[in-house]
Amino acid sequence: PQKTSFHRSQTLDFKNGYAFSRLPREGVGGETLFANQLSQDELDDLCTQGATLTYGPAKRAAPSRFTPAFVAFDKKVLKFDAYFQEEVPTSAEEHYRIRQVGIYYYLEDDSMCVIEPVVKNSGLLQGKLMKRHRVPKNEQGDFYHWKDLNLGINITMYGRTYRLVNCDSFTKVFLESQGIVVNPPEEMVSDPYTELHRTPVQKPIVPAGPDPFRQFLTYDTKVLRFYAIWDDTNCPFGDQHPCIIHYFLADDTVEVREVHKKNDGRDPFPVLMKRQRLPKTLVDKNKNFPSCVLEITDNEVLEWYSPKDFAIGKCLTLLGRTFLIYDCDKFTQNFYREKYGITDFQPVDVNKKALEKVPQVIPPYNGFGIIEDSLQNCLSLFPKPPRKDIIKMLENNLKVLRYQVALESPIPEDKNRRFILSYFLSDDTIGIFEPPVKNSGIPGGKYLKRTRVAKPGFTPENPIYYEPSDFTIGSTIEVFGHRFIITDADEYVLNYLETNAESFPAATLQSLRDHFRPRQVVVETVNSGIPKKDLDDVIVEVQKELKLQEPLNTRKFHEAFHHCDKEGSGLLDKTKFLDICEKLNVPISTLLLKKV
Repeated sequence: PQKTSFHRSQTLDFKNGYAFSRLPREGVGGETLFANQLSQDELDDLCTQGATLTYGPAKRAAPSRFTPAFVAFDKKVLKFDAYFQEEVPTSAEEHYRIRQVGIYYYLEDDSMCVIEPVVKNSGLLQGKLMKRHRVPKNEQGDFYHWKDLNLGINITMYGRTYRLVNCDSFTKVFLESQGIVVNPPEEMVSDPYTELHRTPVQKPIVPAGPDPFRQFLTYDTKVLRFYAIWDDTNCPFGDQHPCIIHYFLADDTVEVREVHKKNDGRDPFPVLMKRQRLPKTLVDKNKNFPSCVLEITDNEVLEWYSPKDFAIGKCLTLLGRTFLIYDCDKFTQNFYREKYGITDFQPVDVNKKALEKVPQVIPPYNGFGIIEDSLQNCLSLFPKPPRKDIIKMLENNLKVLRYQVALESPIPEDKNRRFILSYFLSDDTIGIFEPPVKNSGIPGGKYLKRTRVAKPGFTPENPIYYEPSDFTIGSTIEVFGHRFIITDADEYVLNYLETNAESFPAATLQSLRDHFRPRQVVVETVNSGIPKKDLDDVIVEVQKELKLQEPLNTRKFHEAFHHCDKEGSGLLDKTKFLDICEKLNVPISTLLLKKV
């Protein structure tokens, strides 16, 4: 009653990662334990057994653990060799068939299955004939057990009777260990139809003589190859066809194959003549006999083609076609060298000579369209538009040289016609425009649309076109059969040529300078002595008086001035000017005319 500590000592511990229990070192509350104290196992033995002497009976072993059947018999199978007989009602050669099977009995669940080994090309559904399950034995619901199986007995499963003839060693040892006497094994019965076909067929006895298959066995897969040319140029659209002739030494047959090239325009049929024996000499027959529609038999052939008929440089006629052999391969050369002693195998040169290139003749220009555009139709099947100089077009855009030209024609009505010739620097084209003149009988307008004009006597290959250097005052230009004479030019032409004087000949530039010099003299003369204000006042007075009178025919003034200025200097003296005004009845006072 005076005890106050009831602590228990530690008995559970870990050592090297394993949990274990140990005997307590002290009692409850720290009491001392004696060394002769019994262990727990000894105490358990004392509880289960009665008191015995020191040298009493031995201890009984503990009972073994229970093992179920599916563990004890796992993967343990009884295997029996058996066969069954199957009727064949649809065959006249066999009435029944023996099929060999293997019957497997699984001890773990008393199930069975039947498997027939698969035979290649047997024509039967083989393999697993009966799946694994417990097989019923009778109608009472009993199932087959391993005690019912033994050698030399018949068992019936689903209407099919199996004869057990043998088993493996494990099955025999297991049955004998269970106290079953195993019957002696029987011989497996074979299928009579299969055994009949397995027996070797007796070959007929051939009398002594040459072996007909000796040539085939000796020369099988050995082929002579010749390279030939079939010349078909005598026929319309004929050509030389390269071919390969194969001579098969095994049966003396010949095959001809045509060699096709890329884009040769022929159908890709590889075989020209199928493999066959080709006759060399035929028997003479009546001409009226229709042999063309019948096949040739051996009796009609005196000689067939053989290897001795083929040689390099020789022409052969095969079924009406003539072939020239020009080369052969290495195997063929070795064959002829060993059998016939031929050593000359120099190939024949059959390459075609290179055809002379016919120069292309460009037809003359017919006058329709642009020369470069028309030339493209002669150079290509699909003509392309001629290339343009884009940089030149951008630099010379809107730059036009204008000239006044007159038509050179024997017709009197064309002498007074004047035209404006425009030369476009962007693409070197020329356009001609005729200013309309009232009551002239000619409508005027566009005379030539914008196009490039070539010089007379050009060739379509190298045409020479008109350039600004060809346009001088007084020169003649021929445009599509019409001749024009340059009579005047725009002042922009002179300025452009002077700016680019290094690109044009000096004669062209001098011609324009001489033409514009009289005008410059007139301007200098007018501007030299008379102030511009006085000149403008005189012009205003003349215009006022002219408005009060009837309108003048200015064309007559131009014609009269040009008629008096025969030298073309652009100058008239005062006397001639006053005479012309008096003749034309100018309605202006004489004092004002003198001022003018």
